[in-house]
Amino acid sequence: MTNIGSLLIDAGLSRERLEECRRIAGTTGETLDRVILQKAYLPENELLQVYASALGLEFREELEGIAVPATFVNSVPVHFARNYNLVALEEAEGGVVKVATCAPLEPHPMDDLGALVGCEIDPVLAPRLEITSLIGRAYRHKADGVDEALADVAEDGDIAGLAEEIEDAEDVLDVSNKAPIIKLVNTILFQALKLRASDVHFQAYPDRLQVRFRIDGILYDMDSIPRRVQEAIVSRVKIMGKMDIAERRLPQDGRATIKIGDGEVDVRISSIPTTGGERIVMRLLDKSSKRYSLREIGLSEQNEEILREYINYSHGIILVTGPTGSGKTTTLYASLSELDTTTKNVLTIEDPVEYSLAGISQVQVNNKKGLTFASGLRSFLRQDPDVMMVGEIRDQETGEVAIRAALTGHLVFSTVHTNDAASTITRMVDQGIEPYLVSSSLVLVIAQRLVRTICKDCRTTHPITEEWEAALKKIGIDPGAMSGIVHTGEGCDECFQSGYAGRTAIYEFMPVDETLRTLVMESATATELKRSAVERGLVTLREDGRQKVINGITTIEEVLRVTQLDV
Repeated sequence: MTNIGSLLIDAGLSRERLEECRRIAGTTGETLDRVILQKAYLPENELLQVYASALGLEFREELEGIAVPATFVNSVPVHFARNYNLVALEEAEGGVVKVATCAPLEPHPMDDLGALVGCEIDPVLAPRLEITSLIGRAYRHKADGVDEALADVAEDGDIAGLAEEIEDAEDVLDVSNKAPIIKLVNTILFQALKLRASDVHFQAYPDRLQVRFRIDGILYDMDSIPRRVQEAIVSRVKIMGKMDIAERRLPQDGRATIKIGDGEVDVRISSIPTTGGERIVMRLLDKSSKRYSLREIGLSEQNEEILREYINYSHGIILVTGPTGSGKTTTLYASLSELDTTTKNVLTIEDPVEYSLAGISQVQVNNKKGLTFASGLRSFLRQDPDVMMVGEIRDQETGEVAIRAALTGHLVFSTVHTNDAASTITRMVDQGIEPYLVSSSLVLVIAQRLVRTICKDCRTTHPITEEWEAALKKIGIDPGAMSGIVHTGEGCDECFQSGYAGRTAIYEFMPVDETLRTLVMESATATELKRSAVERGLVTLREDGRQKVINGITTIEEVLRVTQLDV
């Protein structure tokens, strides 16, 4: 075996840090690779490559498109796979199974796995995020235990077993020795995370409590739970969110953190009283889910070039706009992750902090304590920043502080809720900010929407019929541009028969040039601003959507669904 220390030093780990990590590993019993990752001294991919070459193992950066052998899914419990981040990739020759792991120095889980599957294991190194998402895909259709957990719920609803104090972070995989209701709620949350749901709804009907998941922006009905258990479930969720279980007549908000293996998920909980009983919605923010780079968020080459140019500006405001859930934060995070944080001081104030970004100081809004967007941004100015991100400009005060920051030599990123890029400028003026301040500080406005992408597993093509021709003309595509075929998804088990899996964004990029500045100073309307920008080459949301239809990424229906207000 090659000397691991010298390979780590070659990969960029200093000798002092290596010694420090070895000391910590010696005293805590943690493996060296875990300590290096916890300290964030090396990126996971580079660290795994070092171990792969030292131990003579294969390294795979991506596990996209791999079908996990059914024998693995049937013989290995999902919580074992999740806890130890192990998943089979393929059955190799002679009864040997290739298994992905992100912990090269922990042999015991591999030995236990060998006993479970009854054959020899050939380890392959892969990043933890890739492994967890592959486990999610592999176990997606395995019975989730909701029926089993429901069967365990006692006739009386088992409310007594609920009110016990919960840990700071509830592990939804740990359902052993839990009261049946706790087990049921944990199982539902685990199922939601496995299916990439962004929200979980508990909706009361006269005869049942309906669980619904929002996946890729669309709500799906999932399990129905007997009405008699409703009170117990609502109480359990309220306890998780540290809410008042005795108050049933007023809306309440709560927060919780749940664990899934060694990843954490932030949960925002909202309850409102309805005539049928309390209705609960839980918003899930998976902190370990993949952070996207600029290459992966759906930008056209031209738009990516524009954005890369503007994020290196020394000052000005870059605004991203769109309705709730249109991926604005993802675009901002992708932009911030491109910045060189060793030479720039980057600060963000968010509500809430959705993902942690390496090398960036992130602050969470706390209205009760007086830490608002405006007051946080004001304090940032005394922190010698180069780049700042403020979660949202929702009032005149925040807008004015952001503009002052931009005019004194800082680059500011933020979001606004408007329909398109042009109306963002008029919105800021409507908030009471002087037009000359808006025109002199704003450098780029990006409007965006999310469209569902066609499922890779059931993607199919159709020849263009008269019906298709009419549909294409509806969004302004000349059927001749489609080379005779239209792409759609047939619907399969992988995509809930919807024909769609995953989402991408469509964009409208509006750089604020001299012409627009003059129009803003003259108090032009949003329509006039947009018309002027289109004349000079602005690609609207619908035009960007058209291009994604022509490229076979999404469908005509999706583009029509999300751009009806932008035409």
